[in-house]
Amino acid sequence: MNQDLRRKLNRITDILWAGGVTNPVTYIEQISYLIYLKLLDEEESSRELKQRLMGKQTNGNGRLLYPKQAERFRWSKWRFRSGTDLRDFVRDQVFPYMASLVKEEPQIAEYFRDAVLEVVDPNVLKQVVDEIDGIDFAKLGTDVKGDIFEYMLTHLGQSALNGQFRTPRQIRTMMVEMVDPNLGDTIYDPACGTGGFLIDAVEYILARYSTEPQEVPIYGEEWLEKRDQSIKEAKKDIPTLQTYRKGPGEKVPDWGLLERSIYGIDVSRQMMRIAMMNLVLHGIRQANVKRANTLSDMGGLTEDDLNRRYKVILSNPPFAGVLPKESIRKDLPTNSKKSELLFLGVMMEALAPGGQCAVVVPEGLLFGSTSAHVELRRKLVEDFDLLAVVSLPAGVFKPYAGVKTGVLVFRRPASGVKKDKKTKHKEKVWFYEIRADGFDPDKISGGGRPETPERNDIPDLLDEWKTYKKSKFSNPPGVEAGTLLQSDSEEPRCWWATIKAVAENDYNLAAGRYKPQVAEKIPEEDPAELIRDVLQIEREIIEGLEKLLREVENG
Repeated sequence: MNQDLRRKLNRITDILWAGGVTNPVTYIEQISYLIYLKLLDEEESSRELKQRLMGKQTNGNGRLLYPKQAERFRWSKWRFRSGTDLRDFVRDQVFPYMASLVKEEPQIAEYFRDAVLEVVDPNVLKQVVDEIDGIDFAKLGTDVKGDIFEYMLTHLGQSALNGQFRTPRQIRTMMVEMVDPNLGDTIYDPACGTGGFLIDAVEYILARYSTEPQEVPIYGEEWLEKRDQSIKEAKKDIPTLQTYRKGPGEKVPDWGLLERSIYGIDVSRQMMRIAMMNLVLHGIRQANVKRANTLSDMGGLTEDDLNRRYKVILSNPPFAGVLPKESIRKDLPTNSKKSELLFLGVMMEALAPGGQCAVVVPEGLLFGSTSAHVELRRKLVEDFDLLAVVSLPAGVFKPYAGVKTGVLVFRRPASGVKKDKKTKHKEKVWFYEIRADGFDPDKISGGGRPETPERNDIPDLLDEWKTYKKSKFSNPPGVEAGTLLQSDSEEPRCWWATIKAVAENDYNLAAGRYKPQVAEKIPEEDPAELIRDVLQIEREIIEGLEKLLREVENG
């Protein structure tokens, strides 16, 4: 994204904030409405061109969004208005028209359902419309359009409003790489927020189907520019530099298949809209994103939603929360009212045979002693293939939250495959302790943690994961739980325990419970010499006490 575009986005931000739109979530939502209307106008121009070239009305993507009687609702027809005329027309006519397209364009209608224009100052709205009008989205690549929205989402970094905060990129990209999504896999996030996991999964697939994918540091391309280095030079200087891959995906054989495979649900309509716009600007126009409460029988889920099974699930659901027992879905494998257990139950239930899930959980879920905690962990360990438990650093979500968390990676056995009771307790669970994630765990600067690329365990974790995967997840790296390592050994990063050992510990999944210990270093001094030294000290103490006693008796 070039400097001119960045400056334009900064101006839009300044205009809105000066105009009273200061809540970051509201700011992004309002911007997304206007960007969407501009995109739809550009799409309409593209469809008109197709019609002229084909000489007839076409179906599907050739059908016009704005029939003649509705042309006045197009961005290009009203963008020249000003004052209260502009504000009232957009608020009272454009938004309601878009929300009315339930049959013609259900996704657009869903996006604008209950939409409210909160830019009340007509002059502020006019300035923002003029700035957006100067962006020709049609000429921008999908990657640049995606960067626009990612840049706007950085404003969410200044707010954890209503518990909304984004999962850090270094954790998202790690989780995506571990589950390794591919074209055709249905990908689901039951608490999608801004859509970060869905976007990262799409980018991962696009890179796989690109001739020359680009490697990008987790800190962004600007980080390299400031260092005046190529990615190759930076990785040579910093072996622990974490990167991910991006590409245009020009070799994707069926773009519609990719779009149809993306599913996201969020309980917040604001978040749903932001996630949808995020996907649209990343080229995914037909994703299945909706507003609903995935934990509730009365949350707006359809029968299809409840019965659908997904090949890949990626999520960082909200932890704090308790639902009324009457509202909770009856098909979940837990009777708890706690949201963290319910969300894990949702993912266990929604995972397709052979599918994989990576989910962030609070550490309390891993060792909680209530019957609900123990029973859900038992089902996870006994009925699924628990591939990894990754312990995350305590400060990974600072400054928004300090709760200690971990990542569970598990797989549902293939259809028809049942675990052999005689052999399953010999299966192993892999533990990895991330002590550094590429950011300072203690400092906060500019609303986030300072970068420490030279301290990041995630690249090592991913290397070990590849080795583990090559063994078909039968030989986890590291040593067995309970092993006493030699005194000159480094503190281990990863280890494993048998399911039998986990079961004997009430299915406790806290990584520290099974961490091998390093033996105390044996003193190099001669033991006899040490004893002589102690005896000499004892004699000196005795002599001193005898002298003190004589003085007291003679005093």
